[in-house]
This record gives sequence, C-alpha cells and structure tokens, in this order.
Amino acid sequence: MPNITPHVCRHTYCSNQAKAGMNPKTLQYLMGHSDIGVTLNTYTHLGLEDAAEELHRMEEAEAARREQEKLAGKSQDSQKLFKAV
Repeated sequence: MPNITPHVCRHTYCSNQAKAGMNPKTLQYLMGHSDIGVTLNTYTHLGLEDAAEELHRMEEAEAARREQEKLAGKSQDSQKLFKAV
C-alpha cells in the first residue's frame, strides 16, 4: 500500500480541482503558490485521458450549439473544431 501523506493529499486536491474546471488563478491562490507554474506544472497531474475527455466535452458543446441553431432556424456557419482521433 502506498504511503499517503498530507502532501500527497495536496496534490490530489489540486488535480481534482483542475479537472473540475476551477479557474487556475483561483486554484493558485487556494494552494498558496506565488507562481502559477508551480500550481499547473507541479501540483496538477493530468494525462492523455483528461485531454481526450476535454475534447469530447468540446464536441458535445458544439453539437448542442448546432442543435440550438437548427431549432431556432438560423443558418449554420462554417466554423469547425478540431477532432480528436
């Protein structure tokens, strides 16, 4: 079993808040870091799965926007988002 310390809990808290979409500057303040780089580069542990999930959320938001435009009878513009493969 891994050694879980209060410091490990800080990393977990920071990563979970970043994944939940907390504003990075707010998270920096709550963590007590003077530099945003420490918050984003050292304390948040995000990976490929997190990036794929974020792209999926963006695609869902775009689909919802298109559906709203369709229901409202507006013409769709030609803006396209990047697609994750």
